[in-house]
Amino acid sequence: MPSALRSYTGAPQVEAAGETLHALFDDLEQRYPGLRFRVVDEQQRLRPNMRIFVNGLGVRDLGHALQPDDFVAIVLALSGG
Repeated sequence: MPSALRSYTGAPQVEAAGETLHALFDDLEQRYPGLRFRVVDEQQRLRPNMRIFVNGLGVRDLGHALQPDDFVAIVLALSGG
């Protein structure tokens, strides 16, 4: 969990469940209200400054299927000039 989202979770790592990334973020939203909106936009797409890695593989499709033992990392991409 990136430090910018730890104000929601209170921890650098949390557990959640879901058969897809969409479902995973629904579960995270139930546990940590407000977190999903920081990661997923109003069109149900991953925000441009967010990166998701499933078992080390970069994924942009929130319909990506998950297995119960998958490790999902949410990374905040840095930008600026």
